[in-house]
Amino acid sequence: MKQIERVQTGLRIEKRMLKVLKGLAEHFECSLAEVMEGMILHNFEGKTPFSSETLGKIEQLKQVYDLDLTVADAHGLADKEDP
Repeated sequence: MKQIERVQTGLRIEKRMLKVLKGLAEHFECSLAEVMEGMILHNFEGKTPFSSETLGKIEQLKQVYDLDLTVADAHGLADKEDP
């Protein structure tokens, strides 16, 4: 196992997206940070981080938390407080 150093960050993220990620972490019995680190490392290598079974679980969680965002929304999100 590789030894790493983690830092605390003030990451801001869309509320429903966070709920889905937390649900996924609960499903895998791991931390939110571990889920995000895995996603990032897979994406850095151009690989999908999730199996088809996990993608099905994500779809279920998206329905539970009313997450209707898609990749098409990725570069067009604005906080409600923004003018």
